[in-house]
Amino acid sequence: MSVAIKFEDISKQYRLGLVSTRTIQHDLNRWWQVSVCGKEDPYLKIGEVNDRSTKGISEYVWALRDISFDVEQGDVLGIIGKNGAGKSTLLKILSKVTAPTTGIIKAKGRIASLLEVGTGFHPELTGRENIYMNGAILGMTKVEITRKLDEIVDFSGVERYLDTPTKRYSSGMTVRLGFAIAAHLDPEILVVDEVLAVGDAEFQKKAIGKMQDVSKGEGRTVLFVSHNMVSVKSLCTKGVVLDNGYVSFSGTVEDAIEKYVGDINEENLLISECIVSDNYRRWNTSREIEIVKATLLNTSTYFSLNEDIEVLLELRKNQKEINSFSIEMMITDMSGVRVGSYISEIFSLEKQKDDFFIKIKLSNHNLAKGIYRLSFNIGLKDIVSGLEGVAIGLKDYDVVYDVLSFEVIYADIEKKKPIILWRQGWGNCNFINGEVQLLNL
Repeated sequence: MSVAIKFEDISKQYRLGLVSTRTIQHDLNRWWQVSVCGKEDPYLKIGEVNDRSTKGISEYVWALRDISFDVEQGDVLGIIGKNGAGKSTLLKILSKVTAPTTGIIKAKGRIASLLEVGTGFHPELTGRENIYMNGAILGMTKVEITRKLDEIVDFSGVERYLDTPTKRYSSGMTVRLGFAIAAHLDPEILVVDEVLAVGDAEFQKKAIGKMQDVSKGEGRTVLFVSHNMVSVKSLCTKGVVLDNGYVSFSGTVEDAIEKYVGDINEENLLISECIVSDNYRRWNTSREIEIVKATLLNTSTYFSLNEDIEVLLELRKNQKEINSFSIEMMITDMSGVRVGSYISEIFSLEKQKDDFFIKIKLSNHNLAKGIYRLSFNIGLKDIVSGLEGVAIGLKDYDVVYDVLSFEVIYADIEKKKPIILWRQGWGNCNFINGEVQLLNL
């Protein structure tokens, strides 16, 4: 296949604390050094790596540094990395929103970009007028835009508000219309930043499906930035990982995600014990029974296939009238996808003190290699037998997320021998060998 986009030594420098790097003094110095003396731009020799977590000594930072890679026609490229890694800056340079400090980008064809909510929209113009304006910017004639109008409106789902100024649109409506315009006005290259996360689940599904059609069915090129690894994995064929302005990996999307997740784990050590605070709770619950502390009883946070997972939870009963409960343990991978859960029987609390403990044990977990997180839900739950075997929660007392984490490795820990396992992308399974004990400690 031919190369659709070629990034050649792209770098972008910013001066902290100022709107622009350009001052009269700097411009005169650059002109004298470069034009008169024939030397290299002196401001390219200074600056620090763009690590937002540390305090630097230079007022110049490199948001991007020496970025070079090719994107072939028809590729769907996922660009992933931490906040501040340079993803949005790279797309803005590609979309000509800003210019690179050094380097050049060669792209074949028209580029349609959706970089943030309201990109390319004039708030005083109606949705219909913005469609025609965006099409004109892409170089399309009025006849071509009119031919696509009904398809755009139908996909966006904002027909009722089509003749209303977009300043009255919600962020979700604006993203819907913006993506519909970008995807349907026949660009050769479609650039989509994290904005799809603003839309609801139905729209995200439609948008990902449309991007798949654009790339596979129509042979166009898509660049997609997202922190949702599930979306990246389902949509993209190749991946690039950015870290502090540098390309740390380029290859298949599966390997890119594994590299990104591995880097996260190195920075955030596996958690074997957690004093539960409100930081682990995403919404308010009754807290009639609350989780105080969670501990992995295993001697290590690394597990093999034949090793049981044992957890000790310290609970507190805040309502004396509560005399029964059940607990659900949920396991998610590093992408936030739930790979399994276990729901206990209902326990009686009539003879328990206000503070008590329970132990959860999972045998033969059968998890693929990777990093996993544990979340817990205390409440009144029971498993309803039926065709689907759905577990129905009657009431939630306390729900905590990602309080413990562990890694499943390719080894027999006791015999210290490697075990041949399947790849993580092959999927996971439900847990059927669970055990929960109510302890009198």
